[in-house]
Amino acid sequence: MLQGCMSPLALDHAVMAYDQTTSDIQSQQLLLNIARSQQHQPLHFTGVSNIAATFNFQFNAGATPALTGNAGMLMTPIFGGTVSENPTISIVPIEGEEFTRRLLAPFQESKLTMLLRQGADIDLVLRLIAGELRIKSTKQDLVYTNCPKDVDGYRKFRQFVTQMSTIQDRHNLFVEPLQFEQSWQVSLEKLSPEQLVDFQKEFKVDYDPIHKQLTLTKRVIGHIVLTNYDPQTLSNEDRIKLNEEADKGATNDILVDVREAYLGGEVPIHGFFRLRSFYNVLNFIGRDIDDEPEFAVEKLPATPSVSENPIHSLGIAISQNEPENSAYFVKYDGLFYSLQPDNGYHWNREGFRLLHQIFQMTMAELSQHSTPSITISK
Repeated sequence: MLQGCMSPLALDHAVMAYDQTTSDIQSQQLLLNIARSQQHQPLHFTGVSNIAATFNFQFNAGATPALTGNAGMLMTPIFGGTVSENPTISIVPIEGEEFTRRLLAPFQESKLTMLLRQGADIDLVLRLIAGELRIKSTKQDLVYTNCPKDVDGYRKFRQFVTQMSTIQDRHNLFVEPLQFEQSWQVSLEKLSPEQLVDFQKEFKVDYDPIHKQLTLTKRVIGHIVLTNYDPQTLSNEDRIKLNEEADKGATNDILVDVREAYLGGEVPIHGFFRLRSFYNVLNFIGRDIDDEPEFAVEKLPATPSVSENPIHSLGIAISQNEPENSAYFVKYDGLFYSLQPDNGYHWNREGFRLLHQIFQMTMAELSQHSTPSITISK
């Protein structure tokens, strides 16, 4: 009976303890690499790929005579037991081709969309993972970089991102894929009966008896765009044009189309947000501490009032003493790195939580055959 009670308790405690420890390690690892970036040191990541724990439960029972003197003989029960745990933890370094693919490759539009559909603040997301905004122009594209060294470009980037935030605050931000119908014309004489049957399974087929042609129509899901209107309200031709324009962008570009005729169009925006890699995100945060500090940027006059427009995308505090009342901190080269405390809205906490989510999105698989793992038996 004692063994049946103790086994679930030990298992529950172990699972929760390992989960908490793994989460804390990942958070500290993020701070550690921000510290490395701030001191111009190489970044390095490891992950816990496997935890195997063996539990050993031993119980014994017996009886012994009680010390009752001459009064008689009584038996006293004796119970005892031990619980031991033997965990084995496998740690995998992230390096080589895997390091390049997960940490150096720029983010794709699908990951940005996933974050926004989970309710993340668009200004926080774009300030962290967008490297620049390219505004389409008839003569030459205007490029506004998310880099404080480029003072004018950084100021414009922040102002356009703030405008996007006000659109989201007014619940008029659409993050939707372009859906449209694409048509092709095929001569009936060039088709075999088998091909015609296959086409009917995938396409809507219309027959033109005069020209002996088939019109094949298919519903296509195209690129994702950031708009202040429902893309489905556009004509089919306009949606095709937008998708063709999105095709001309890089794989890490996401099209933004904010139109004056709709709510939030006080500042029209038409161009591409170019996303950067997770490696560059950490470098951006690290450089903000000393080399390229972010600065306050006021909104455009036409932009409505905003509740949150902090200076730093993610504020990092450095101290010589261990910080108090800080959930996460790490010591590196004699200094303690932690999140700056928030006043009011938890901007830094939300930013660090978003950074943790992005890190998880890049670390989908940890098992490596070419990379040696480190196994620790406790």
